[in-house]
Amino acid sequence: MSRCAWPLLRRLPARAGLALRHGGGAPRARPAAPAASSSSPSSPSSPASSGDGGASRAPDTSLFVPVPLKPGLGGAAEDVGAELTRPLDKGEVLKNLNKFYKRKEIQRLGAENGLDARLFHQAFISFRKYIMESSSVSADLHIILNDICCGAGHVDDLFPFFLRHAKQIFPMLDCMDDLRKISDLRLPPNWYPDARAIQRKIIFHAGPTNSGKTYHAIQRFLSAKSGIYCGPLKLLAHEIFQKSNDANVPCDLVTGEERVFANEDSRQAPHVACTIEMCSTNTPYEVAVIDEIQMIRDPARGWAWTRALLGLCAEEIHVCGEPAAIDLVTELMYTTGEEVEVRNYERLTPLTVLDYALESLDNLRPGDCIVCFSKNDIYSISRQIEARGLECAVIYGSLPPGTKLEQAKKFNDPDDPCKILVATDAIGMGLNLCIRRIIFNSIVKPTVNEKGEKEIDSITTSQALQIAGRAGRFGSSFKQGEVTAMHRDDLARLKEILSEPVPPVQAAGLHPTPEQIEMFAYHLPDATLSNLIDIFVSLSQVDGMYFVCNIDDFKFLADMIQHIPLNLRSRYVFCTAPLNRKEPFVCTTLLKFARQFSRNEPLTFDWLCRHTKWPLAAPKNIKELVHLEAVHDVFDLYLWLSYRFMDMFPDAVLVRDIQKKLDDIIQIGVCNITKLIRASQSAAAPGTAEVVSEDFPLSRTQRDARVVSDRHGGTEALSIAVEAAGLRRAKNLRSPRLGGRQEDVKSYGRGSLANRLLREGLLTQEMLRQLESEWQDQHRNGRYGFGSKRDDQHSSKATGKKRK
Repeated sequence: MSRCAWPLLRRLPARAGLALRHGGGAPRARPAAPAASSSSPSSPSSPASSGDGGASRAPDTSLFVPVPLKPGLGGAAEDVGAELTRPLDKGEVLKNLNKFYKRKEIQRLGAENGLDARLFHQAFISFRKYIMESSSVSADLHIILNDICCGAGHVDDLFPFFLRHAKQIFPMLDCMDDLRKISDLRLPPNWYPDARAIQRKIIFHAGPTNSGKTYHAIQRFLSAKSGIYCGPLKLLAHEIFQKSNDANVPCDLVTGEERVFANEDSRQAPHVACTIEMCSTNTPYEVAVIDEIQMIRDPARGWAWTRALLGLCAEEIHVCGEPAAIDLVTELMYTTGEEVEVRNYERLTPLTVLDYALESLDNLRPGDCIVCFSKNDIYSISRQIEARGLECAVIYGSLPPGTKLEQAKKFNDPDDPCKILVATDAIGMGLNLCIRRIIFNSIVKPTVNEKGEKEIDSITTSQALQIAGRAGRFGSSFKQGEVTAMHRDDLARLKEILSEPVPPVQAAGLHPTPEQIEMFAYHLPDATLSNLIDIFVSLSQVDGMYFVCNIDDFKFLADMIQHIPLNLRSRYVFCTAPLNRKEPFVCTTLLKFARQFSRNEPLTFDWLCRHTKWPLAAPKNIKELVHLEAVHDVFDLYLWLSYRFMDMFPDAVLVRDIQKKLDDIIQIGVCNITKLIRASQSAAAPGTAEVVSEDFPLSRTQRDARVVSDRHGGTEALSIAVEAAGLRRAKNLRSPRLGGRQEDVKSYGRGSLANRLLREGLLTQEMLRQLESEWQDQHRNGRYGFGSKRDDQHSSKATGKKRK
């Protein structure tokens, strides 16, 4: 048998090579590469995506997930190779396979065919497992293995079969050039042929906050025959929508969750105000306004500003933002052959950085706004303010837009007793507020770097100026703005930050399109969506003016719904849903939405009410308020999906009605926020130190504890930090100037340090018991903390000896 098969072996390399080129079977039909079009940013015909258009970087092969191949389980009747030769001795086969793996020549050949050390090893393990576990292999491979075992062949003859197997489990190896062309992002201007077909006029309105730059752009928008306003927030889009219609300029509103037509018959108006992600690059306009252009550098959303700047089909593009973005916008427009006219604006009212910090909440004045970067700090400060007999408004990012507007209206109303505002940096844009003085409670804030990693660092000059600029708004009752810090040691650093120049914007964000991902999925049909995105980013090529936006949120949702059977386009839409992945209830709801959608069962109003337990009551504590905010986000998510899958989310009108009712309920909770805080603290379980868990920077007390802990460590450090926090809080409670509430404030600050810390939520009963236990243990073991009696005695004895 072996001799009869020998003539066949001479032809095997050619046959194996043929099998390799065709994936081991009949040639599979593959569509031609896409022609250049608006939806194909990486057309092979473009210079940027040509094979020799510059050196392409090596792919990150750690992202290549092998496709599992089942071993051949055919019966003895199907084992043609055994009939031609003899059954294989698996022991001898294993020895020869290991010899094949160790051959340096084989490893070099693998590298030449795209198999680096990682892929080569994975491919060999799979190849060996396939052969050893198969009851029968293909006839040509069986004959090769038999003759190698008999000494009639060489282990190198296995390479064509090994390479064929490697390309079956790593299909990207066979189409790497195509994948590189699809992920080539070096010529974004070519993605928008409609915009390139006209000569656009670019006008950059540059200036700080409260300089009138957006006002002048909006005036041109209102005077045009047609126009589009693109803003970063729903609040801003809604403001322009109202202003336009109030000025008798019919204007539609388009956000991710909402469509409002100016005309009663739902005809499209010539003007539209939208969130920037929703702008149309196919509709022609006379004037377009792109607000807050500096956000083109945003790690998550920057792609939307890039798309609007390069793709809007308007005769005039009015760009508003910081002067730091002028150079980048000019360079980007140079690639499109369009010139940029720059109009500079100065601040309309003076802004003064004070030489003294607030230091105590007793020093608050009407029109003050305390800016925090932690929701827990907002809860704590608002309670302390109301303990002084003052009313305060509260604004933070997760509040519904309607509640934010109501709180802003309450603060701005001269007849309302509420004269203090406590807010996060959510006030930096989107709200018109009558603020006299901005007070930074902290100057550290969590950020996300280019790699998607969380960092806690000082706020940037751009962020500080954006927030500080809200003081002394032009046209308000305050003709001058003031800025300071809550704590004296933060003020010097705040002055440095505000005086530093804003670094220029270096690059514009880009994001894979659904069309690109679909083309990737054709070449890699067995890859998950998360893996497709990873490989896309790994292979993508961008020039120095662009970067690929962070995709962690997208991948998080892709992994979460991977097990649900959805077509690729629907899966992509679900993964682009705007939600906060730190909210478990919202993420769980998206999962239920996707599962119901996959079963082709419409998500009705009744289904949503059952899931959210609607109707809901007013919150009794902070935990319930946070849950109501999450339910509001769920309603937003339903509305967002309803505009993309209208037949599967059919009850948008009903959901919008109950969302407005929920907004009113949340407003009640925010107006009574200090009562909710007290209820939360009185009902808190032992060991619960904070009201809400969140990924915010450490509060001042926690930072003090960390610093002391670094220096001293152990229980001593904690006791010192807690005592320092208590003393600082006690200082803030002295000399109240609140008239009728003076006695209340005095009683609030009266009592032992432990009692005060317990009342303020800085210490819990469980923490107190633990501290007492640890102190007793140390006392029994003869170890004492800082400032102990024994330390004092020892130090006094030592001093006495020196004197003698």
